[in-house]
Amino acid sequence: MRIIHSVREMREQAREWRKEGRGAALVPTMGFLHEGHLSLARLAREAAEVVVMSIFVNPAQFGPREDFAAYPKDWERDCRLAESCGVDCLFAPSAAEMYPEGYNTFVEVGGLDKYLCGASRPGHFRGVATVVNKLFNIVQPQAAVFGQKDGQQAAVLQKITEDLNLPVRIIIAPIVREADGLAMSSRNVYLNAEERKQAVCLFQALSLGKSMIEAGERDADLVRRAMREKILEAPLAKIDYVEVVHEKELFPLRSIDAPAMLAAAVFFGKARLIDNVTVRPVSRAK
Repeated sequence: MRIIHSVREMREQAREWRKEGRGAALVPTMGFLHEGHLSLARLAREAAEVVVMSIFVNPAQFGPREDFAAYPKDWERDCRLAESCGVDCLFAPSAAEMYPEGYNTFVEVGGLDKYLCGASRPGHFRGVATVVNKLFNIVQPQAAVFGQKDGQQAAVLQKITEDLNLPVRIIIAPIVREADGLAMSSRNVYLNAEERKQAVCLFQALSLGKSMIEAGERDADLVRRAMREKILEAPLAKIDYVEVVHEKELFPLRSIDAPAMLAAAVFFGKARLIDNVTVRPVSRAK
């Protein structure tokens, strides 16, 4: 596995792959890898001859009171895990390499960043869209793989790829979960034993909402209320949001008559955990 830290070297390597007729698939990550990330790399292997994983904790997507400085890191472990799942190249630039002195160009995301995490983390998706566009320009992949756990991010990146005519196929991989349903996340390391035990309430609440819709419930407010009540059974849970939104356009639904995403963000101590499930309501028989 080749390890590259400079933008110039990564661009040169990408140019060589193209000359050889070898396409690349990119797996963008912020490191502290877990099985969810590795599943993305394995999916990338099916999409292209060369798998590039980036590890970059992107300062542009963190707010002033968020956990940028404390974000978990383990470089040696990340290298071992990336190589073990067949990553060909690990691209790990510094912040100064990606955002040199004087940098002042960003990709604005219209509309989709108004809801869910975009409402509670202003500027977050501008940072995500900017760094992903930079990675696409540097690596020149034919495909890029992202996880459904960040459901809003997936929708945003699909939209900007379409709007900006980027020649990259976006692949969205299913959420990888622990045995009790908790979505795998690098931030799970923040949880103490009791917080970890209670955190499963996210998936339980989303599963409850999905089962209500599949049973015929169409009132989005009733579904939201039921999910909130389920989460609040966990005394350590502090809700950021619990929502029922349009699956692609992400606006809150009143009546669930279109494919929907049920999404939640909940704090347990200093850990902010997100999760989602999608559901397609079946039309009632006339």
